[in-house]
Amino acid sequence: MASLYVHVPFCPTLCPYCDFHVVRRAPGWVEAYLKRLAEEAQALFAQHPGPLRTLYLGGGTPSYLRERELLALFQALPWSLAPGAEVTLEANPGTLNRKRLALLRALGVNRLSLGVQSFQDPVLRFLGRAHGRKGALRAVEEALAAGFRVSLDLILGLPMQDVERDLEEAAALGVGHVSAYTLQVEKGTPFALLGLGEDPERAAWAMERAAEVLGQAGLERYEVSNFARPGEEAAHNLVYWRNGFWLALGPRATGQYPGGAPGVYALRRTPPLPRWLQGEAPEEEAISPLEHAKESLMLGLRLREGVDLEEVARRSGLPLPSLLREAVSQLVQEGFLEAAGPRIRPTPKAFPLLHRVVLRLWEALDPLEAPG
Repeated sequence: MASLYVHVPFCPTLCPYCDFHVVRRAPGWVEAYLKRLAEEAQALFAQHPGPLRTLYLGGGTPSYLRERELLALFQALPWSLAPGAEVTLEANPGTLNRKRLALLRALGVNRLSLGVQSFQDPVLRFLGRAHGRKGALRAVEEALAAGFRVSLDLILGLPMQDVERDLEEAAALGVGHVSAYTLQVEKGTPFALLGLGEDPERAAWAMERAAEVLGQAGLERYEVSNFARPGEEAAHNLVYWRNGFWLALGPRATGQYPGGAPGVYALRRTPPLPRWLQGEAPEEEAISPLEHAKESLMLGLRLREGVDLEEVARRSGLPLPSLLREAVSQLVQEGFLEAAGPRIRPTPKAFPLLHRVVLRLWEALDPLEAPG
């Protein structure tokens, strides 16, 4: 296993749309987190010594940690890195400056995922972001000047937002990657409690504009919500979308590990909270071969490269090509899929309706379901 996700839960602000596991700083919390993380890392390293091809530090806001805390975070990770490894750190614009960027480079970070969300001050205020337009532009420019590969996060389709302006500004900055999402109002978030809803039509239009504007600037849509210049695709996230295996550290960080037992393709492990600090073992979910096959279709069809059905059949031991032949043929005729040998790919027409496409493929696998 050559990919590791590390969850850093601390954030300077708790955004009203966010449902990730995030907390504010409190006396002693960061120290306790780093101590427990180092213990967990040593135990995981003994089982999976690497080296790593991708390392992703997410949150939360890892760049919010103080200098000595960042040093301790990286010192807690005993893995070596393979040549050319991608090391990504999530950052908010307000937590970066030239000194902090130089430290991150020295620690081995070579890719920054910047939570810009918008370049329009009214939108940023609505989203509860701590930075403004000028801070976002400064952070991007300084990160590029410091030699980082830079990915921008944008939220699109908001009522007060000039979508095309945000897209054009992102494209003009010269970054190699843009992740563009529409606002999802998750249960339990402040936005949900306020009764804010979503506008599916505006969201679909916003993503169409993203594909056009970013595509014209050389950022190709390689995943439903992700756009990159050639060679700038997010290698770590591709492990998820290809439904591979990866290690995970930190509270509520989910890893996927080989199953090692009959009828179990994979094990998904998630450390519980707040008992993670006391060293409690992760919660474990067994993933069956059929579940793996369904997830591989769902995740893989988010990618423009699509899914190799023979490869998923080999991993799962299930006769996918024969079971899916009729459904795939119909979806190809309807213009939702392309098929080349065992590989099926979504067409641009499929992206807005991907859940329906996947459900039709899942239905074709119903004969594999165990009798009730």
